[in-house]
Amino acid sequence: MDIKGKIHEISPIMNVTETFKKRELIIEYAENPSYPEYIKFEALQDKVNLFDNLKTGDQVEVFFNLRGRPWTDRNGKTAYFNTLVVWRINTLSAAGNESPAPEYAPPADLNSAPQDDDLPF
Repeated sequence: MDIKGKIHEISPIMNVTETFKKRELIIEYAENPSYPEYIKFEALQDKVNLFDNLKTGDQVEVFFNLRGRPWTDRNGKTAYFNTLVVWRINTLSAAGNESPAPEYAPPADLNSAPQDDDLPF
C-alpha cells in the first residue's frame, strides 16, 4: 500500500528493548484539505534509518504494510490494534523547495499597434 502526504512529525529512535527499536512518522494526509488526517506510521529495526534525511514539511510517498493483532486483557476482553509499518519512502519535494511561480513578461497592449501598418493581408 502507499499514500502521499506531508511530514508533520518525526520521532527520535526508540529502543523498546536491547534488540528491538522503532521510530514513528506522522503524515498529514489531505484528501480533503479542509479536514486533513494525521496518520501514524512506524519503521522497525533497520528501517528506522529511512527517516534520517527527512524533514518536517517534506512531501513524501510512503509505502507500507498494514498489520493487525489482537490483545487480551486480564479480564479476558480482546482488543484489536492496527499498525502501518513503513518499508520504503520517497521524497517528492523537500520543505521550502516548492517551485516558485513562473515569471512572465507583462501582456502586450495589442491596441497600441501603429495605424499605418502596411501588412499585405
